[in-house]
This record gives sequence, C-alpha cells and structure tokens, in this order.
Amino acid sequence: MDQCNLCPNRCGVARAVKTGACLCKTVPVVARAALHFYEEPPVSGTRGSGTVFFAGCVMRCEFCQNYLISREPRGKTYTPAELADVYKYLEDLGAHNINFVTPTQWTDAIIASFGFYRPRVPVVWNTSGYELPETLDRLSEYVDVWLPDFKYSSKELASKLSKRADYPEYAFSAVAKMRSFRRDRYESGLIKEGLIVRHLVLPGYISNSFGVLNMIKQAAGTDTTLSLMSQFTPTKESASIMRKLKPLEYKAVVAHAEKLGFKDVFVQDTDSADESYIPPFDI
Repeated sequence: MDQCNLCPNRCGVARAVKTGACLCKTVPVVARAALHFYEEPPVSGTRGSGTVFFAGCVMRCEFCQNYLISREPRGKTYTPAELADVYKYLEDLGAHNINFVTPTQWTDAIIASFGFYRPRVPVVWNTSGYELPETLDRLSEYVDVWLPDFKYSSKELASKLSKRADYPEYAFSAVAKMRSFRRDRYESGLIKEGLIVRHLVLPGYISNSFGVLNMIKQAAGTDTTLSLMSQFTPTKESASIMRKLKPLEYKAVVAHAEKLGFKDVFVQDTDSADESYIPPFDI
C-alpha cells in the first residue's frame, strides 16, 4: 500500500502513513460481525448471513444508513489471521455464507486472510458498486456471490449525493464484469454463485432509477436478478432528501423493470423504510 489504488478514487496515498479517500489505513476495522437476517431471502436463508461490516467507505453518500461507521472507521482492528478466525466463528454459528459489507478498501487484507482460512460456505462481496475492474479480477477466484449496488445513472446526481460524478461508468463496468465471472447457481433456495444487483429507489429521483435499470439491462441482461429497495430512511445526514419514498414512486420503478423484461426481481414493502432495519453498531 505504498500507493493505494484499490478503488476508482485512485488516491495513491501510502495508507500505512496517512488515510486514503476511504478514511482508512492498512489494518481492517470491523464494526460488527454477526448473523444478519435482513438480506435478500437467498442470502439470509433461515440461519442468517454471516455479515462482516467493515468500517470506512470509498463513497460519500449523504443518505448512508451506516454513517456511524462509514464516516469514521470505528470498531475493532483485525489482522488477516484474525479475520480468518471471524469466518470460522460465523460458520460455527450456522451462517449460510460469509458476507463482506463495504469491503473494497480492505481488499488486500481480505485476500491475505484467505491464506489462513478459506470459508467452507459461499463468499459474498456486498459492495457499493464503485469498483475498479482490476480489483474485481483479483477477487474473482475468491468471491462466489456478487451483491453490488447500482445507485446512479445520472452523473449529476452521483456528484450531488455521493461526491462521485464518475460513479455510473464504474458501476456499469463492475456489474458487467461480475456477470462475466459466474452464472447463477442456487441450492434449496440459497444462492451459491452468481449475481444479485441492488438498487435503492430515492424519493423524487425515479428518473434516475429508470436509467439505472436501463444500464443494468445493457450491462448484464434481463436474466440478472434485481433487488429493488424501498427502504430509504431519512437521517440527520441526508440533508437534501428528508422524506420517505411514496408508494406510487416505487410502483413506477417496479413497473419499469417489468417493462424492460426483468423477471427475477425482489421487491420490498414500503414499511421497510424504518430505522429498525439498520444494524446495531455497538462497536
């Protein structure tokens, strides 16, 4: 990490000496490691997804529900060997998979951890979608299930809400590459390999959502599984969006997905827009 270029920020800093654009140095910081039951059904299953919530982030989304850990790397530090012990712990709890949440800034340490232990269950890469193709290539032999967000089709909105105007182009290339790695494989209703693309519908911005769905179709095809989320919850950080999504807005986006030909789509009830779904980061 003499010059860190793991993500599209390409900040090029020596993270052993100073923090990168992700606000992180070199030793992974974990805010929570536990079974999580609020992922998509094929991910959570009946026993839960073994989630490892990493602190820091390569994005700056003003509506981030995990802002307590994304804006400041709060939690416990783990060496690669200690991360491997976390995977074993989650497997012993019965986790259907090991689910890395916001992991991109810790790619090097995560790959190193697999030298100590490779999980016996599928590995999930749960990411913002702001990824470099070369980083994904490095991860391809380790990751079984890709679970990216695709937040924006509009550069202007990406800049306004996440300070990343180039987000659409990187998310597009990331989803296309993830699709090329593995086809979908399920066993007993659980995803073992493949891709599920998430999109959070934002209040007042359904045209952005229409554009995102168009881009996903182009990048990965309509046989790609979508997860259309209605769970936007205003926080004190989301200064420019202070209302919840209207049911009519969400229905319009779901209808557009159907019009485009997507057939495998997870949808949410509008009552999912509630802070009770935000994990407790008790550090």
